[in-house]
Amino acid sequence: MTGSPGVCGLLLAAGGGRRYGMPKALVPTPGNPGELLVEHGVRTLREGGCSPVVVVLGAGAQSVPELPGTRVVVNPEWASGMGSSLRTGLAEAEGDAVVVLLVDTPGVTAEAVRRMSAGADASSLRVATYHGERGHPVLLGRAHWDGVAELAVGDVGARPYLRSRKPELVACEDVADGRDLDVPDA
Repeated sequence: MTGSPGVCGLLLAAGGGRRYGMPKALVPTPGNPGELLVEHGVRTLREGGCSPVVVVLGAGAQSVPELPGTRVVVNPEWASGMGSSLRTGLAEAEGDAVVVLLVDTPGVTAEAVRRMSAGADASSLRVATYHGERGHPVLLGRAHWDGVAELAVGDVGARPYLRSRKPELVACEDVADGRDLDVPDA
């Protein structure tokens, strides 16, 4: 299964990582300490067929190494929560759809991104699932961007919008691990 043309990748990597003790964008990738989580997320979206890739930074942005071939945007309101980062990223996205990936989900694979984006168009709305539980990545067709942005406030991203719709649920547990890193050694 291959990704779909016109699908942008959006990596949300702005948070301060309160529970983790540092911005998660700057955390070494488990199993690959030479690669930061932000670099891993960019690579996952790229290898999953997303183009362009937009990265939203905030806390620790000045310490993130250059991310060649990406569109980096700094969310000045990152401390207000994920909602502002999602809105910031959607404002920079292009194409028919966007795959949203959180920086602290290093178990999400390029295959999961390809599965989520296959055949996507502007009306698509999909959520990855892991053993029946909703997770990331999420695919938002362009027709949904304004509605998602309107409801993305505080520490809430697309969840309220997705609850009000019937997104396609895409099982990904056979190709990825959707757990997030909340604390060190998770």
